[in-house]
Amino acid sequence: MELELPVWFEIGSLVVLVLILVADLLIVYKRPHIPSTKESTLWVVFYVGLALIFALLLLIFAGGEWSGQFLAGWLTEYSLSIDNLFVFVIIMSRFSVPRKYQQEVLMVGIIVALVLRAIFIIAGAAFIEAFSFIFYIFGLFLLYTAWKQAFGHNEDAEDGETRLVVFLRKRIALTPDFHGSKVRVVVDGKKFWTPMVIVFIAIGTTDLIFAIDSIPAIFGITQSPFIVFTANLFALMGLRQLYFLLGGLLDRLVYLKYGIAFILGFIGIKLFLHAMHVNELPFINGGEHIDWAPEINTWTSLAVIIGAMAVATVASLIKSARDAKKVGVSGE
Repeated sequence: MELELPVWFEIGSLVVLVLILVADLLIVYKRPHIPSTKESTLWVVFYVGLALIFALLLLIFAGGEWSGQFLAGWLTEYSLSIDNLFVFVIIMSRFSVPRKYQQEVLMVGIIVALVLRAIFIIAGAAFIEAFSFIFYIFGLFLLYTAWKQAFGHNEDAEDGETRLVVFLRKRIALTPDFHGSKVRVVVDGKKFWTPMVIVFIAIGTTDLIFAIDSIPAIFGITQSPFIVFTANLFALMGLRQLYFLLGGLLDRLVYLKYGIAFILGFIGIKLFLHAMHVNELPFINGGEHIDWAPEINTWTSLAVIIGAMAVATVASLIKSARDAKKVGVSGE
């Protein structure tokens, strides 16, 4: 079933959202600073409220099913994006980025990630349109990713550098220190790149690595490229402020990875069941659809996503409080 939305709504939504992103970037560029907790909170509330208004508009123009798909997709991407914040912290520390310029680094990195994700979404939508068996591949990949998320580790994330960053370090002339937020400077008549350009690339490409997991996940909720992209856009728009708002809280979310793994595993199963339902592979059921395979509806997906993140967050905070209490008792 195709999403039936007025063309003016789709184009208008994208134009407005891009203008908001540009305005946000200009504010950061004109006034680099360390945002207060109050400022970060207001921005996060603003972007969350904007996403909810967008869901309401979808409800009005397209109906409850599409509004639900957006909400489920947005919450999935938002929860997975929180996982990105751990890596962002590592990257900022790895490159010793001055805290004053971290807002700009995050903003530019997020915009780079959005461009790369848009390309990935278009490619994914084309594959789904042409090959229904891609759902089997996405499903198995997400199940593998869920296992890796819960029990494995990401070497690139732990080191804070992707292979691309390592490659660039060896092949371009870099200054040893930052020069404000500049990416290119002239020293003794010679042009050099600053570490800032490497940080921008590290943030953008690292987020793309996460997108390899998250975009197949959202395609398990909706096959509309418009909803997939807008869900990604809304999830990333408030990520910069969330980075400063959560701060040390990230270290306390010890069970977050298990909540994310559960979501990825659930959507992997959902994709696999959907692949069976629309099966066309000749060596499975003679190339016929497997009608008994259940389809998990959008609202069930939404409930599972919210429940998984709520349980992971509450369990993490309880454990953190108990650990702090033990430290306090042992310190007396």
